[in-house]
Amino acid sequence: MTLEQCTQFLQSIEENTAVTAEQILENCQFAGPLTKSFSSGAIGGLFLGVLITLGILIVFLLILGLYIYTSLAWYTIAKKLKYKKPWLAWIPIANIAMMLELGGFHWAWVFLVLIPILGWIALFIILIIARWRIFEKRKHPAWFSLAPIIPKVGGILHLIAIGFVAWQDK
Repeated sequence: MTLEQCTQFLQSIEENTAVTAEQILENCQFAGPLTKSFSSGAIGGLFLGVLITLGILIVFLLILGLYIYTSLAWYTIAKKLKYKKPWLAWIPIANIAMMLELGGFHWAWVFLVLIPILGWIALFIILIIARWRIFEKRKHPAWFSLAPIIPKVGGILHLIAIGFVAWQDK
């Protein structure tokens, strides 16, 4: 079949939408490479979609795991320090108020989070001081509270430090 005959066949298909891919391949030899590239592109797109979905799922599970770990650690620390409401460790923002109270600050300092940049910096510094006091109360090295200010590895060191403070008795 020539290119002109194939073009005429493809134009006749526009009127009849019930034509299958096999019929196109039988009647037009030029359609083979087109359908192969379309099917491999669809499979590639499907594969990419699956990879993106798996990546999002892994990130979600990692964030959920970190949330559960930190909440459980702060819940344990609050119970060991005989805080009246240790369950606040499971509520976002309220857990910051709990840390402030455990460190000897008034819970209302948590509202600094509403002031962009300068309020966040001030709250970060107050939280480091509060953690310093909490770690001293639990008889652990207070300098563990400085872990979040260390570039790149500070977050991981902080997770390790709150684990020690929560579950290691001295």
